[in-house]
Amino acid sequence: MDQLRQVGEALGGVQALMAFADDLRINPRQCSLLADACALAFAAVAAEVRAHLRFSERLAKWKPLEAPLRELHRAVRDAEGYVRHCLEPRDSWWARAAAATHGADCVEQHMHSLLWSVALVLEAVELVSEVTGSDPDELARRRLLFAKDYDRDMLEPRLFRQRLGARYLATRELAARMDAAWKEDRWLLLQYLEERRSPGSPKPLTRNEHRLADLLTAPRGKVHPASVLLQGDFHVRRRLVGNLKEVQWMGESFAVKHFVGADADAVGAEAALLTSVAHPNVAHCRYCFHDEDKREFFLVMDQLMTKDLASHVKEVNNAKRRVPFPLAVVVDVMLQIARGMEYLHSRKIYHGDLNPSNVLVRTRHADAHLHVKVAGFGQSAATVAAANPRPSPRASAKAANATVAASNPCIWYAPEVFEQEAAKCTEKADVYSFGMVCFELLTGKIPFEDNHLQGEHMSKNIRTGERPLFPFQAPKYLTSLTKRCWHGDPAQRPAFASICRVLRYVKRFVVMNPAPAEQPDATPPPPVPPVDYLDVEASLQRRFPAWQSGNAAPRVSDVPFQMFAYRVMEKERNRAAILHIGGGGRDKASDSSSEGNSLCGDESGSATLSDADALSVSSRGTTITTTTTRSLPDRAGSRKASPSDRASSRKASPRKVDSSRVATRLAGKPFVHAAPRRHLSLCVDDAMGERMHGGAGRPEKSKSMEKSKSMGVVRPPQIIRRTQRIKSDGHLNSDVIPSPRRRGSGGGHASDSEI
Repeated sequence: MDQLRQVGEALGGVQALMAFADDLRINPRQCSLLADACALAFAAVAAEVRAHLRFSERLAKWKPLEAPLRELHRAVRDAEGYVRHCLEPRDSWWARAAAATHGADCVEQHMHSLLWSVALVLEAVELVSEVTGSDPDELARRRLLFAKDYDRDMLEPRLFRQRLGARYLATRELAARMDAAWKEDRWLLLQYLEERRSPGSPKPLTRNEHRLADLLTAPRGKVHPASVLLQGDFHVRRRLVGNLKEVQWMGESFAVKHFVGADADAVGAEAALLTSVAHPNVAHCRYCFHDEDKREFFLVMDQLMTKDLASHVKEVNNAKRRVPFPLAVVVDVMLQIARGMEYLHSRKIYHGDLNPSNVLVRTRHADAHLHVKVAGFGQSAATVAAANPRPSPRASAKAANATVAASNPCIWYAPEVFEQEAAKCTEKADVYSFGMVCFELLTGKIPFEDNHLQGEHMSKNIRTGERPLFPFQAPKYLTSLTKRCWHGDPAQRPAFASICRVLRYVKRFVVMNPAPAEQPDATPPPPVPPVDYLDVEASLQRRFPAWQSGNAAPRVSDVPFQMFAYRVMEKERNRAAILHIGGGGRDKASDSSSEGNSLCGDESGSATLSDADALSVSSRGTTITTTTTRSLPDRAGSRKASPSDRASSRKASPRKVDSSRVATRLAGKPFVHAAPRRHLSLCVDDAMGERMHGGAGRPEKSKSMEKSKSMGVVRPPQIIRRTQRIKSDGHLNSDVIPSPRRRGSGGGHASDSEI
């Protein structure tokens, strides 16, 4: 409830600022779009809460809403800051206009966060509504009502927009406004400056303001005389990462690339490339200035970024932390880098040198969240040399400590780059480098930093398939995605468009299932996704061929449908998994994951569902763990299960999720259905006996046991204990069914320690 109130307060701040919308001269259409979207988001969430939740149960059952509402509050709070930035110039209106008129932050950053968080909150509301009230008929009716929204026929953009567009902020009107807002603001700025230039204007422009008006109305990429920049309040404050400097211009702080004695053609080519792009996760140039007498170039960048990712990881990493960032921050940074690279690749711009030193960051909130920009693309050797003609001793020491990539750059390059230099600037080579950056984000270590091989030996090992090793505690659904990105075969690496869709849904899973606080020897195993999201992506690509190309420019208005499509496929695979287990398909491996596409399977990329394994099934975004018990000798293929075994197995596999299971799920603990102990004990004993004798027949010990049962002697039941060491489904067989070596020469039932 407190989080929903905070969202309303942030929305009130936006609406209070928009009361002065007539005074907006910087991005008025984008500010109006953002304010209306925030109001629609709050109205949609409030309507769902009123329709499906009970206010009296807010303290007992609304806990799954807290984390999604925090994300929505962060998005609305950032929107309020954007509107305030455009409405209230701190010192100079001209400086604020120069800093904000060419950006695409409104749609690409703020609208993207808002649409994603709305889909997240709506899913959380559905989750809580499934346990709202106590009437079983009402709960069943509500589940059926929600299930109709996730029918496979809804995987059609037009039908989704018609039925659910207003709820998910995916209407045609809002999409059209997002496409046209920046162009309309550009036209309004030109009209305003023309009025100021007219002789009859109540506020005529000064000579310096005429120059600034020409600067604002000029097409992007035009080279202006340096006198426009250097006259007035302009001075360098400090040196930043690489060839960037922080300068003070008209009371505003800017980042400037300074080139001295550089080739005019080389700098002109880089300036043309940097001014042709505009994305909040890509470092781009707003204005270019040239001093012909001193042969100096000044490229005013879009935003001031304080440090690079390599330096920031080194600062926050310490011996007390196993990972440098919280998992939610890691996934968010990965998504921002992937979105920046997706935008560059959509414009046929390939980086060729993606590494943490070319990823700029700055802190955004007090909760360790970062704003990330991809930089360093389009640089030539001439511009790099001219950017640092004589670096200062402090800058040299800082560069030597922070950029290990400069001393051993081969750790970021794809294997095909060592064989052919032309393969460096390709889409798949950038994906490989992205995988190495993800490794440093997840572990806090530079790839191969513990390896004794360097130089040519390192490149040879990379070509033969050597990759960094992840620690045990790294989430497998993220390490598997990283391994797909650095796959030795370029054709097996996913495109950045696919990576963005997967990471959006992975981020949703991390927020909906927060990791428990770190407590030694008492932390339960972290939750894992119930399905393979890369496999879901492959299925959706087959349904929507346009997703496969990745050449079209990404549209923020498509995010709600993409999130919904992933949700539909996830629920469909969960139902198929439950039916597979309940239907008794023992000899059929689940085809829900394809070879090489596994996010949470084994190293080879294949993940199968087996009847005796514990299956994590997601329902409305959380994890339910169900255990079904079958005759283990039948699983080995040596004999058929007896009728009593099958009856007991059906009894131990309830298909209906009862209220106690849901309550346990909301408490954050896995629910384990207890199977009949006597039946499970006999199954384990028979399975171990048959494995010891190669499946040729039961051992004498088993026959004597049946004889003793017929005489009325009943063995005491064995208790199968689940410990915190069982981390995944793949480990369950080895823990429940010991190998013959562990059994040794002793017969009969296994002891608790052996099991």
